[in-house]
Amino acid sequence: MARIRQSDVDEVKARTNIGDIVGERVALKSAGVGSLKGLCPFHDERSPSFHVRPQVGYYHCFGCGESGDVYSFLRAMDHLSFTEAVERLAARIGYTLHYEDGGAAPETSGRTRLYQANSAAAEWFRTQLSSAEADAGRRFLGERGFDAGAAAHFGVGYAPKGWNNLRDALHSQGFTDEELSAAGLVSQGQRGVYDRFRGRVVWPIRDLTGQTIGFGARRLYDDDQGPKYLNTPETTIYKKAQVLYGLDLAKKDVSRSHRVVVVEGYTDVMACHLAGVTTAVATCGTAFGSDHITVLRRVMGDDSAAGEVVFTFDPDAAGQKAALRAFADAKRFNAQTYVATGPQGLDPCDLRLERGDAAVRSMLDTKIPMFEFVIDQRLSGFDLASVEGRVGALRAAAPVVGELRDPLLQPEYTRVLARRLGMDTEDVRREVDRAARDSVRREGDIPRSSSTASVSATAGADGSAPTPVVDEPALRMSLRTLPRTADATLERDALMGVLQYGHLVDGEEVDAALALPMQIPALDAVRQSLVAQGDRRRIGWASTAVESVREPYRSLAVELLTADFPALTEAEAAAYTRGLARKLRVRAVDREKSELLGTIQRLPADSEQGRAVRLALRELDARRRALTEASL
Repeated sequence: MARIRQSDVDEVKARTNIGDIVGERVALKSAGVGSLKGLCPFHDERSPSFHVRPQVGYYHCFGCGESGDVYSFLRAMDHLSFTEAVERLAARIGYTLHYEDGGAAPETSGRTRLYQANSAAAEWFRTQLSSAEADAGRRFLGERGFDAGAAAHFGVGYAPKGWNNLRDALHSQGFTDEELSAAGLVSQGQRGVYDRFRGRVVWPIRDLTGQTIGFGARRLYDDDQGPKYLNTPETTIYKKAQVLYGLDLAKKDVSRSHRVVVVEGYTDVMACHLAGVTTAVATCGTAFGSDHITVLRRVMGDDSAAGEVVFTFDPDAAGQKAALRAFADAKRFNAQTYVATGPQGLDPCDLRLERGDAAVRSMLDTKIPMFEFVIDQRLSGFDLASVEGRVGALRAAAPVVGELRDPLLQPEYTRVLARRLGMDTEDVRREVDRAARDSVRREGDIPRSSSTASVSATAGADGSAPTPVVDEPALRMSLRTLPRTADATLERDALMGVLQYGHLVDGEEVDAALALPMQIPALDAVRQSLVAQGDRRRIGWASTAVESVREPYRSLAVELLTADFPALTEAEAAAYTRGLARKLRVRAVDREKSELLGTIQRLPADSEQGRAVRLALRELDARRRALTEASL
C-alpha cells in the first residue's frame, strides 16, 4: 500500500487549525492566550477539562488524560485510519496529496465508503424531488409550508417508487450491493436486494461535521404498507441514540446561545428554523436519551446553569410519557430544562401553518420549567378534592422535588407543591425531606466498579486548568504530582513557556537555558526531549518533542504543552518565557558561585588556586549582572 509523503502529512497538519476541527464537535471558549477549553468528548464530565492549543496543534484532557494532534482526534472520533484522517483534512483544505514512489492512493476503507455511499444517495434523492413522479412529495412539503428553497436548505429529497432505482444509480457510480447494504440503503428479501426507501419524502441525517450518515423517510402513498416513518437501520456510522436531526445546522447557534429546542420530528425542526428558532433539533426514530444529552452538552458548552433546554411535547398521553422519560435524564444537564406545548396541542409545524412564524416563537416564550410540568403530571392522576387524593398526590410528587439538589430551588418548589395541593407547607416539606433521604440512600447502594479507575476533574476557582482527581490505580505523572518547591515551579513554568511560546523567543537564549540540567528528574526528562528537537520555529516541533519524551513522563509533557500559561497576550507570553529562561541561567550562576565560595575558604589566600577562584567569582558576578540587567 502506498504511503502519503511525510512532507504532505506535515503540511496538511500545519495548514489545519485543530480548534476548527475540535470545535465542530465541542463548544470551545477562550481559556487564556492561545488556549481553548470545553467539555471532553472522550468522557462524560460536568466541568470543562478538555484544553486545545491551536498554536501548537495539540489537545489534552486534564480529566481522562486523552491527548494528541488533529490526526489522532479524527481517528478517535470517527474511527478512521491514519491515512484516511490525512486524506479527509487534505480534501477539506483543497490540498493535493502525493504518495511515496509515485504510488496510487490506497484503497478506501469500509467506513469511508459508507460516508461516500450516503453522500451519493443524498444527492440522488435531492435531484429526484424535481422529477415528475415526485409531485406527491412536493405537494406534501407545500401543504406543510415548505417551498423549494426550504427543501434545498435541509437537503430534502424524494425516493421514487420501484425496487431498484437508487441501487442502479449507485451501481453506476461504482458502489456494490455489499456497500449499499452496509450503509442501510438497500434491504435483502427473498427475491434479492431492493431499495429500502421507495415512494417517500426523504430527509438526510447528518453528523456534526455535516456528513450524511443516514436518512429518515415519510410514507406518501396509501398502498405503502410500511411504517409512517422509516429510518436507516443501525450501521457502522449511524447510531440513532447518538444522532440529533438538524444539529449540524443548529450547532453554531446552540453553542453561541447555550440554548437548544428539542422537537419531535423532521418537519418540526424545519418549521422552527424557518420561524427563526435556529436551535431546534429532533431525535431520529428513538426516545431522547442519555447519549443525546452527552452530545448536546458538548455542543452547548453546558458547564453552568445559564443555558436552556426546551422540550416540546404533545399534551396527549404519549407526549406526557415522553416528557417523563426526558425528565429522568434531564438532571444530567447543568442547563435549566423547560417544556413548551403549543396552543390546542399544535406541534411547531402545524402551529406555523395555522398562525405563522411569530406563533412558533411565542410558544417557546411561554415555556414552563420541566419540574413544574412533571409535578403537574404526577398530580393529574389524583382527586385533590379528597384527603386521600391529596396525600397520594403528595407522595407521588415529593420525590420529584426531593431530587432537586439546588438549595434555593428545592424550598421554592416545596412551596409550589404545597399551593397546588392546598396543604400546609411544613407537612409538604417533611415529606420532601424524607423522599430526598430515600433518594440519597438508594444512590449510595449502587455498587461502584473496582475494575476501572475513576477519573474526574474540577476546574480551579480562578478559571485555571482543572486539577485532575484520579482514583487509584490510575496514577500518572502529572503537574499535580510535582513537588511544591521554588525549583519545581521555575522549571515547570520555563518548560511550559518554551513548549508553547519557544518559537517566539530568541533561540540562543532558550538553548542556553535548556542546556542546564534540571533538579526535578521528571522535568529534566522533558528538557532532554526539547534539546533534541533543534529548530523550534518548525511547525509541529512541540508536539514532536512531547511525543518523544520517554515514559513515564510523557503525560507530564502533554500537560506542560496544553496547560494555561500566565499571560494575556502572545507578546507577554514570549517576554515571560524569556525571563524564565534567564532565571534558570541566573540560578545556575548562583549555584556555581556558591560552590566556588565554599572552595575558596579551603584555600590559602595567596595561593595560585585562590587567585584563580577569585577571578572566576568576578566573572560569575559579571555574568549574573548582565543576565539580571537584560531582564529589566
